[in-house]
Amino acid sequence: MKTMRRTFLASCLLALCGSLPASVLANSSGGSYPTKTITIIVPYGAGSSTDILTRVVAKQMSQDLGQTVIVENKAGAGGAVGSAMVAKATPDGYTLVMGTISSHSINQSMMKNLPYDVLRDFSPISLVAYFPNILAANKDVPASNLAELVQLAKKQGGMSFATGGIGSSGQMGGELLKLRTGAPLNHVPYKEVGQAITDTIAGHVPILFYQVPALVSQIKAGQLKALAVLAPQRTPLLPDVPTSAEQGIADFDATAWMGLFGPAGMPAEVIDKLNKSIHTAANNKELNAQLAPQGFTMVGGSAADFRSFVENDIRKWADVINATKATIQ
Repeated sequence: MKTMRRTFLASCLLALCGSLPASVLANSSGGSYPTKTITIIVPYGAGSSTDILTRVVAKQMSQDLGQTVIVENKAGAGGAVGSAMVAKATPDGYTLVMGTISSHSINQSMMKNLPYDVLRDFSPISLVAYFPNILAANKDVPASNLAELVQLAKKQGGMSFATGGIGSSGQMGGELLKLRTGAPLNHVPYKEVGQAITDTIAGHVPILFYQVPALVSQIKAGQLKALAVLAPQRTPLLPDVPTSAEQGIADFDATAWMGLFGPAGMPAEVIDKLNKSIHTAANNKELNAQLAPQGFTMVGGSAADFRSFVENDIRKWADVINATKATIQ
């Protein structure tokens, strides 16, 4: 009788475990995570800044976690396509996304039909890295600093600025400059940033907002002139270029960032293990030496701090987007 009872209880327990969601099961065995390959989705194309960073970090994570970490590119809709895939994935820690200022901050207010809610549908794991944007101008533009550029734009009754696309941190840099100074600036988005750079050098567009690493060679060659670093500190890649704050425009920060997210509902133990792996990567001297020349600054930090950071960043860009009426249908 006792044997039959134990068999019955064991069967019930097995059936109960089979009906539990993956997140609960993972929680009960958090110490064994990971037991299989982890996939990090890059919601942009191969060779993008996000792709470059993620592949370097994934290699370090593989070593740290003792499991293969692969990277898959799922580009489209300003990062929304790949991000939406992860939002709908099983929250077991095996499908993650390297989100960015565009996919996980700007898009929240910019895209009217965004297929996810950043704070509801994702588990923030860690801020990973940031890199500054810069305002560069055609070499013949008669302005050598922000004040002169703003004055020129007002005198002309308007000035166009190029970026790498709608909803990009570059666009937000332009929108923020317009908001802070009243300069009449008009956005010219490019699908290919290479064409945006070429057109600015040729003088078809007078100014360009984009990431520092992509513009360093043209600036040093004299094809473009750098007017301001849109970040709190100067960049070591262009140490002589002053920040916007140094030029008298306070609260003007368009620093781009990248951070690791998983689907909402991930077990705390899994989030903590992934967070610690990012922390290890952020403090790896060889990894930093590899990424620094490309403009990346590794960050790290707690998952709670990252959630607060994302919340604040969403609010910041929502205010700019609402004030400038910059939206994507």
